[in-house]
Amino acid sequence: MKKEMTEQEAFLQLAALCANAEHCQHEMLEKMKKWELQEVVQARVMARLVKERYVDDERYARAFVKDKIRYNKWGRRKVQQALWLKRIDDAIQQTVLDEISDEEYLKVLKPLLKQKSKSIRAESDYERNQKLVRFALGRGFTFDIIRQCLDTSSINEDEFEQDED
Repeated sequence: MKKEMTEQEAFLQLAALCANAEHCQHEMLEKMKKWELQEVVQARVMARLVKERYVDDERYARAFVKDKIRYNKWGRRKVQQALWLKRIDDAIQQTVLDEISDEEYLKVLKPLLKQKSKSIRAESDYERNQKLVRFALGRGFTFDIIRQCLDTSSINEDEFEQDED
């Protein structure tokens, strides 16, 4: 027989979880649904978590975006899709994503394209560039950022060698 969790127990468990890592409201609601808490109780626990700043979707979104760009090497579109799946408000998404400059995306994309270009087999520069574009789009980079890398020919092998000096 499963013991029902009280509102206070749910709050304490979620507060402890949030104290260790950033979480969004959607994640907390999913946990409470798994615990089969009543919707009224879920709403009260969530309101308290937000009021006491254990959960802050904007703070969560900022940390999430920085992690996904720097460590996972994702582009804007892929990050935006992940935030949408986490049900982060569109206004928060827009604000947080707009804080990331094109230079930051370029700093992530150029080494990725350099590495990828070493493993691509293509019969022409056109074919090689098309494969690089598909790769970058798959990582969630926008075409304008990809084009900046391609227009400056920064993916040519000899220019990569010069950049490292």
